[in-house]
Amino acid sequence: MSDSSNDGAQSGRRIPTYQALAHDLKNFGVECVFGLMSDDTALFATEIDTIGIPFIGGRHENNAIAMAEGYASTTGGLGIAIIGRGPAAANGMHAAVSASRTGSKVLIIYGEMPVGGGAVNTIGPDYKAFNASGVLAAAGLQTFSPKSPQAARAALNDAIVMASRGSAVTLHLPVDVQTAEILVRDDDPGIVVPAPPPGTAARSQGIDAALALLANSERPLIVAGLGAHRADAGATLEALAEKIGALLITSARGKDMFRGNPNNLGIIGSFSHSMGRRYAEQSDCVLVFGAGLNFLTMSFGHSLPAVPLIQIDRVRSNIGRWTSADVALVGDAQLVAAQLLAAAPERGEASKPFHTPAVRKDIADFDIASDFQAAHTARTVDPRALAMELDRLLPDDRDLVYDAGNFLGAVPYIAAPGPGHFKFTSEFASLGLGFGTALGVAKARPETTTVLIVGDGGFVMSMNDLDTPVREDLPLVIILMNDCAYGAELHLLRAHQQPVEKSLFPDIDFAPAAEAFGYEAATIRSLDDLHAIAPMLQNPDGPVFLDCKINADIAAPFMGEFAEFEARNRGHK
Repeated sequence: MSDSSNDGAQSGRRIPTYQALAHDLKNFGVECVFGLMSDDTALFATEIDTIGIPFIGGRHENNAIAMAEGYASTTGGLGIAIIGRGPAAANGMHAAVSASRTGSKVLIIYGEMPVGGGAVNTIGPDYKAFNASGVLAAAGLQTFSPKSPQAARAALNDAIVMASRGSAVTLHLPVDVQTAEILVRDDDPGIVVPAPPPGTAARSQGIDAALALLANSERPLIVAGLGAHRADAGATLEALAEKIGALLITSARGKDMFRGNPNNLGIIGSFSHSMGRRYAEQSDCVLVFGAGLNFLTMSFGHSLPAVPLIQIDRVRSNIGRWTSADVALVGDAQLVAAQLLAAAPERGEASKPFHTPAVRKDIADFDIASDFQAAHTARTVDPRALAMELDRLLPDDRDLVYDAGNFLGAVPYIAAPGPGHFKFTSEFASLGLGFGTALGVAKARPETTTVLIVGDGGFVMSMNDLDTPVREDLPLVIILMNDCAYGAELHLLRAHQQPVEKSLFPDIDFAPAAEAFGYEAATIRSLDDLHAIAPMLQNPDGPVFLDCKINADIAAPFMGEFAEFEARNRGHK
């Protein structure tokens, strides 16, 4: 294939298209790329690394794509993954679909069969034949499939523009298009991405309606989600809470946004503690900034009382999507918070019952350890008590990345510096994406310690990348919450009074395997074991792996909420 454009009067140089694309990425400012090379992407991936963009290679396509998403989520910039076609694309479907639901700026570049690969009477069959673009489009991703060198460069530009709006986008590059020569003009403008539109404020009528509800409220509650963090609304919301006498609470993804504030109740919903639940139930008006109010935030419908609810989101369709809102304000969380702060009338201390010295003391004195009685066994540790000790021993400057599973009950017990240092990987409600995501986070913030908290189910699905943090010198601590089971399914079966044997697994010691890959590793069966290796955590030198044997009988609160929700629904049928 050759570039058929009319370039006789143009000055420049003719190079293979894959080289032009690599230089386009470099000139755009891409600092690293993740992936798993295949025969149809090897030249492109190698060229990228050769010209100074580090190619961070994973061992499985799901992990490679998850790395790009973790990197994008942490930096707020573009994360790029390059993988092969056919089986490679099929392998990475899990992570691609998950990435499309995160709001992160992710571009996944796939190799593709030659443009003429569908001809008859050729050498075959094509064992890698797979309509990746069709499957991914059906899964809801925006796809680009150029068929010529010039179209490939234009498609790369368009794909980056689309991804920069906060979505996962795929680009499918046929092998013969990659290797065909293209003229790169001396005055080539490179990739051009328009500046994002400025945030919008709410309509004055909406602000008036919200203030009318607040005027009748004595105990308002402000709920902030990840959207409020991304809008940098934290400080303005704290000022608003002081002015109107509100308490502050976050969704799980907004965790620790208000850490240290005297009005902070922690997390609302399924990851809440007793003090947060108690005060949330007393609220008489709720303002929600940048939170979707899904079933975990709402504790399956029980976290908030039946009081007026004001929901603020920059995306109109997000408002009332899962929970009805009485007043909808469409706008940027920080701008709307500033509007409310400016317009809300001053309140005297007597009109702020949530801000009395007694309430402030109750919040300040609360000890989350009072919410449970530790249930250690002879060979396992209570995961809640373990998490509290890890919170004390891990470096304060840390990023927390969670896989999915019953062990997520530990979330309230380990603090993060803020929402930008806390990462769930359960957008697709499945296991196995935490490891790759944590590697991307670690690459984005090599100066801090990234802590991956993962169950044994999710770890076994992704442990093929155990060597990657060693090979790429990434600062990673893996906390394996090992209950020797698929914990969520174990408790689900128990709730239905069904046999649990098929959800259980042997007590395998994973620490020696991690040591073989170059980790400092230990097996933890008690808090004494954890204290004995404390220096390993306080100043990690290279990757660290702790196989923590936890008591499988302890169910996360959301498991009980889910069982109660199921029972309630069965009763309605």
